[in-house]
Amino acid sequence: MSKNRLAEETSPYLRQHAGNPVHWWPWSPEALAEAKRTNKPILLSVGYAACHWCHVMAHESFEDEATAAVMNELYINIKVDREERPDVDQVNMAALHAMGQQGGWPLTMFLTPDGEPFFGGTYFPKTQAYGRPSFTDVLRGIEKTFRERGSDVAQNIHTILARLKSENADAVDLTRADLDGVAGQLAGAFDPMLGGLKGVPKFPNTPVLEFIWRAGDRTGDARFHQLFLHTMDRISAGGIYDHIGGGFARYSVDELWLVPHFEKMLYDNAQLLELLVLAFQMSGRTNGREIFRRRARETVAWLTREMTLPGGGFASSLDADSEGHEGKFYVWTRAGIDEVLGRDDGAFFAQAYDITPDGNWEGMSIPNRLNAMNDDDEPRLALLREKLLAAREMRVRPGLDDKVLADWNGLMIAALARAATAFGEPDWLDRAKAAFGFVTANMAKGDRLGHSWRDGRLVYPGFATDLAGMARAAVALFEATGDRGYLDRAERWIASLDKHHARAEGGYFLTADDGETLAVRPTGNKDEATASAAGLAIETLQRVAVLTGKDAYRHRADEILKGLSGEMARNVFGHLSLLNGLDTQLAGLEIVVVGDESGALAAAAKSLPFVARTVNVVANADHLPADHPAKALMESGEARALVCAGQACGLPVAEPQDLALQVNAMRSGRAA
Repeated sequence: MSKNRLAEETSPYLRQHAGNPVHWWPWSPEALAEAKRTNKPILLSVGYAACHWCHVMAHESFEDEATAAVMNELYINIKVDREERPDVDQVNMAALHAMGQQGGWPLTMFLTPDGEPFFGGTYFPKTQAYGRPSFTDVLRGIEKTFRERGSDVAQNIHTILARLKSENADAVDLTRADLDGVAGQLAGAFDPMLGGLKGVPKFPNTPVLEFIWRAGDRTGDARFHQLFLHTMDRISAGGIYDHIGGGFARYSVDELWLVPHFEKMLYDNAQLLELLVLAFQMSGRTNGREIFRRRARETVAWLTREMTLPGGGFASSLDADSEGHEGKFYVWTRAGIDEVLGRDDGAFFAQAYDITPDGNWEGMSIPNRLNAMNDDDEPRLALLREKLLAAREMRVRPGLDDKVLADWNGLMIAALARAATAFGEPDWLDRAKAAFGFVTANMAKGDRLGHSWRDGRLVYPGFATDLAGMARAAVALFEATGDRGYLDRAERWIASLDKHHARAEGGYFLTADDGETLAVRPTGNKDEATASAAGLAIETLQRVAVLTGKDAYRHRADEILKGLSGEMARNVFGHLSLLNGLDTQLAGLEIVVVGDESGALAAAAKSLPFVARTVNVVANADHLPADHPAKALMESGEARALVCAGQACGLPVAEPQDLALQVNAMRSGRAA
């Protein structure tokens, strides 16, 4: 089989298309130069390795000789891995939205030879279907428009680019009351029976869940925490969770959380691991929420077994498909369960996990615990799951995208560090430190980072999310270990973020000042599947301000929040990570523990929910402001904790059981 130019790329997604009859180019100056030389429009196809509908369009059209012939005749065809080049994806996805269309992947865009988008869509069927024209009809029609109606194309480009550049909004004064109002609106959008936001598909929406938790913590209104915990219960019980092997799929296609879109992404599991920590810290054994500890352990076991690469870095994703079928690796028949477990154990397991002769999805069964969970059954079920996992390992595995992304690794490193502290799992901390070491050894150049690494090749320079995400990870490791080297590294990455990505209007550009020039320079201020660069940076700046005593970091966080306040107010859903940062600004707490570096008081402080709290266990108070009350406590030599909100601190706390009471009172503004 002949290979196209993608055979020389390292991205697993691009290499999937190396045998296509399409004359694919990777995104590159050479590809754009060829478009200009031939005066052909560009067909840009953006996807990722774990994307089911990307595979469908590839099998239907890109592997078809006749369709490829039309593409090759009329276009310069460029294939992009959205995870490797989020800048190219973001600009063109925003352009599609500016055209009034709903986004998704595969993203199919039509650009001028200068790289300017003028038309697009997502999945196009090979033949007319789903109310959409055939792909070849679209190809011919768009090329004819480009060739014969240049003025219309130019007008489209002008309109699209104008919309892409008009996201600024005047600053507004956002208050706690505004946060509470947004929380009330979001709570009204939750499904009280099934959890999560109403409707389908159901995404975990981790910034939403964190915001709802924060609302309960900030206001003392129990309904917010109930929505959070109920949703976490449903996600932990549903088929979106892999009950045999651990880990979460990207989303559920139904409202029950039963039927997942089976791809597993590193970033989803990182963000959900942090929420499992938060749920457990909030509820613990006393409220029957041991399930959160169990899901965390199972997810880390999956991460270790299936996603950890030689050297310690984490792979990006697992495909939804295997052997050409979505979910085939993960589903079971009742007969298959009995074959592995035997009749009696098979019946017991099938009853617990909804495995029926007729199945619960397309004649097969997705294991789930949505009907009921009984902890008394867990020891027996754990042994049966081990047997099923061993049997499942004999199946043809889904494809692994083994490129290492700095920003996604940063998310998982921070989650592991926090989970290790919360659950008392030192091995998890070792995994976090190993991944951090991998990124710094292979992806750092001085105080800057690359974005994607595979087979010794680095996509460089990286993006704002890489610096912000890894700085956040460094802070989490410092909080877990006390190793000052991590905090120093975080400070250097923050400085690099401001030097190369700062945006005068507020927040950050996604691309560096010396990065590639695109049709517009994309920003890093809006949340997507992960928190924005600005959202990640806000949390880090606020924590580093406390941990170093340097007010410049707090002032920088305040400056970003003020500069983006208008955009936050205009588009709440797109800026929830920033609103979470605003919550910390307005109602966050600093907990300083002195004279008790490894005792009960320090342990109690670290066991509190980590959101909107910075725990600073200090051996000396040199870094604290001169007038900080902890300096006087240090001189006494007694073990004490101070809970501070802004410039005000409560009375010193000597007993661990009193610490949580004071934290709750000060967080909700009930303490003097």
